[in-house]
Amino acid sequence: MVMKRKDSENQQKNFIGYEYKEIIADSSRISFLLDGYENFGWEIDGNVQEAMGTSHAASAQKAVIHLKRDRKIVNKAELTRLQRNFEACVNEIDMLEKAKTSAATMYAVILGVFGTAFMAGSTFAVTAQPPQYILCILFAVPGFLGWIAPYFLYKKKVQRQTQKLTPLIEEKYDEIYEICEKGSKLLY
Repeated sequence: MVMKRKDSENQQKNFIGYEYKEIIADSSRISFLLDGYENFGWEIDGNVQEAMGTSHAASAQKAVIHLKRDRKIVNKAELTRLQRNFEACVNEIDMLEKAKTSAATMYAVILGVFGTAFMAGSTFAVTAQPPQYILCILFAVPGFLGWIAPYFLYKKKVQRQTQKLTPLIEEKYDEIYEICEKGSKLLY
């Protein structure tokens, strides 16, 4: 019985100093980010009541992730470097995902503005004294086309950009997996 008491005294919990990190991310990417950060020694902070609650500063589609890591973790400098590479790759993926639609949006808006300008010309032609009906029709046709065509232009441009950028995004995911694998090997 005395031996058990000594063992329990030796098994006292040692002090661990933690560093903390808070990440705001899209709800759809939480699992991906948690899996990645675990490879750099981070774990979910169970002391925070809402570990994945929505942030008041972000929109409803964003979530806050609270993480903690032992301050005296082995290979901390290398893990931190790998973590920064991981974060940079995640940011590049986000930028590539946005690039799929940004150019298409710009082209569609410009075409829509031209359509609106033609419709304004058509309106001015019909309200002129005397009304210019032929000029009104000549301006109305490209005006309506300028209002209808942006949808189809947008879809076509997004499809092209998606085909062009998908291999680059996949390369970034492969790079992330290699970085996470290196981090995992440093931990265990």
